[in-house]
Amino acid sequence: MEGKKLYTLLVYSENIAGILNQITAVFTRRQVNIESLNVSASSIEGLHKYTITAWSDQDQIEKITKQIEKKIDVVKAKYYTDDELFIRETGLYKLSTDTVLGNPDVSRTIRKHGANIAEVNPTYVIVMLNGMTEDIMSLFHALNDFGCVLQYTRSGRIAVTRSTQEEVSTYLEERELRRGAGNNAGA
Repeated sequence: MEGKKLYTLLVYSENIAGILNQITAVFTRRQVNIESLNVSASSIEGLHKYTITAWSDQDQIEKITKQIEKKIDVVKAKYYTDDELFIRETGLYKLSTDTVLGNPDVSRTIRKHGANIAEVNPTYVIVMLNGMTEDIMSLFHALNDFGCVLQYTRSGRIAVTRSTQEEVSTYLEERELRRGAGNNAGA
């Protein structure tokens, strides 16, 4: 990964069948592996937000972003570095109840990492942690050292920009102004 850094792309599109495939195909063609992918409705009605992370160099991520933005159903695409975003992930850990109850260090480790116990039953304990990738992985390694991890998963990254509104909002407002000016010119 020499010379590469983790970039986060925020892509906005209408909720059209097949658009996810079109977006991921851009990465495939450039032989760039997607590290995480999260898709959800955005704060703008009718638009979905794709949060995609990938290791790349700046030149390549710029090309990928431009190619994605050319897709007909994509409204806006922009890449960011971690310092330009507020980022979170969620880790879920399924632990052996016997080990958790039998070793007080497991509970101390969970508390030390700021994780929450979401469910306890005779077979397993579900622990949840929201935070940065490093925090979630750190807890996994600590719990795994106790030999109590039955299952583990972590969500894809979710992110919002540090600006006061969705970046796509400004773009949409400008597009509407251009449309209005174009319609007035023809009148």
